[in-house]
Amino acid sequence: MPEPAEHYTRHSVTVKASAEAVYGLIADVEQWPHVFPPTIHAERLDRDGGTERIRLWALANDEVKTWTSRRELDRPAWTIRFRQEVTPAPAAAMSGEWILVPQSPHETKVLLDHRFRAIDDAPDGVRWLRQAVERNSVSELGRLRTAAELAEGIDAVRLSFEDSVRIRGDLGTVYEFLNDAGRWPQRLPHVTRVDLSEKAPGIQDMEMDTRTIDGTTHTTRSVRVCFPGRSIVYKQTVLPAAMAAHTGAWRLDQDGETVAATSQHTVVLDRAGVTNLLGPDATVEQAKEIVRTALGKNSRATLEHARQFAEARRG
Repeated sequence: MPEPAEHYTRHSVTVKASAEAVYGLIADVEQWPHVFPPTIHAERLDRDGGTERIRLWALANDEVKTWTSRRELDRPAWTIRFRQEVTPAPAAAMSGEWILVPQSPHETKVLLDHRFRAIDDAPDGVRWLRQAVERNSVSELGRLRTAAELAEGIDAVRLSFEDSVRIRGDLGTVYEFLNDAGRWPQRLPHVTRVDLSEKAPGIQDMEMDTRTIDGTTHTTRSVRVCFPGRSIVYKQTVLPAAMAAHTGAWRLDQDGETVAATSQHTVVLDRAGVTNLLGPDATVEQAKEIVRTALGKNSRATLEHARQFAEARRG
């Protein structure tokens, strides 16, 4: 049986930033969820010199796919080659390359190449893959340009923080409370509605209405990746106006008869959104304080109710 045909695409964008700045954003794969809209979660599995293995969870045509890839990073040549080792259907193979071409000390052309084969050369599979590669490449390159062209760098608009509680109980019970978010409207006073679906084991799509400090309600949508007995990581795909990205995690660690339960958030603010929401004189630091207060309040409330749930179960 002949091998499926290989298909090739190239996408490009010109970024008003140095090759060094652009390369750094592409190379740091664990920051991709904060930069690239399709990426839900990213992990670096191992690294040896300029070669690394990564695992990604990402949206492709509005479906969550996960895969592992091997990457070869060549900073002197401004290239990063990648090849999927475990490839999700309908792809039989997927590889490609990021190529940076400095145009000047402050301008870089970015080329993103993909080569892929569809299982059994199925026409529907080829069409699905072409659409996914097109949508994700355009989205990623656009946000890469936005992030790289921030005059002060992405760290100036990024906020990370965490809150923790100690719980006298079993880690499995605490995880049950956090995983079963469909029951949060009955268990959490700040949550008024949750629509939760799990089309694949451990991959949850959650739409939630939350009551804010001023009594109004806002709707968010998130994709959650669940690691039983360890953590739940998530990324909001429908965001409040002032945010460009919001990722988070619930992390659990059993320590004797207690569980350390931690809520972690990383938010990238949208400068235009901050101005539109808070007024022309609002600063990023003011927005960070508002975000920290609002998200921290809800997270601490969730952790406190998880503590009560687990400790009551323990008796």
